[in-house]
Amino acid sequence: MTYCVGLLVDTGLVLLSDSRTNAGVDQINTFRKMATFQRSNDRVLVLLSAGNLAITQAVVNLLHEVPDDPEQPARIFRVKNMFSAARVVGDALREIHERDAEMLKEQGHEFNATFILGGQIYGEEPRLFHIYSAGNFIESSVDTPYFQIGESKYGKPIIDRVISRSSSLAQAAKCVLVSMDSTIRSNLSVGPPLDLAIIRRDEIKLATHISIDNENEYYKMIRTRWGYALQEVFAELPNPNW
Repeated sequence: MTYCVGLLVDTGLVLLSDSRTNAGVDQINTFRKMATFQRSNDRVLVLLSAGNLAITQAVVNLLHEVPDDPEQPARIFRVKNMFSAARVVGDALREIHERDAEMLKEQGHEFNATFILGGQIYGEEPRLFHIYSAGNFIESSVDTPYFQIGESKYGKPIIDRVISRSSSLAQAAKCVLVSMDSTIRSNLSVGPPLDLAIIRRDEIKLATHISIDNENEYYKMIRTRWGYALQEVFAELPNPNW
């Protein structure tokens, strides 16, 4: 299990992923769920993944794969807009499905992989997509400015209550960290280190890309103060009279 979240606000994008994989109680490992694709003054894309690790890694490798023609860049760098980028990710997913799905089924495993793709390509606005196992996808809107994949239920309430398209990038970053902390506290299969990426609108580059572990001072403060604040608010609520 994993947890990844991407937020699109008026001033850019915030994307966060954990790095824990769980194949049983004695097979807990750490693998990054965030891949980045950058070309100066041209494009910046961040891809978050959840599901079968072999499938998601195969998709990312296909996106990085250089074609036989040395004059051509990797497929993710040939697209002209974010919609086409999402379609390329979906096509790569279908390619892996065609190769591996039957064998996985024979071994008793489902073909399970989902992605969040966020970024900006020069000439258009930042955009955010949720890509499903079938390779189809949807795009975020003003009414739905975020996507989650993996273990989403524990971190959803804080985002629903706090975030809108007018939220600042700082507020969005704070919110996704609280959302992640809530998920980690309720599900042992989600855990640090965390990868946080921030893209400011029209900069066409990663403004922030950091790894956050349990010793990160800001994350430690978030965990401690959020827990205390919830306890204080709960204590202040009047008890029912029935």
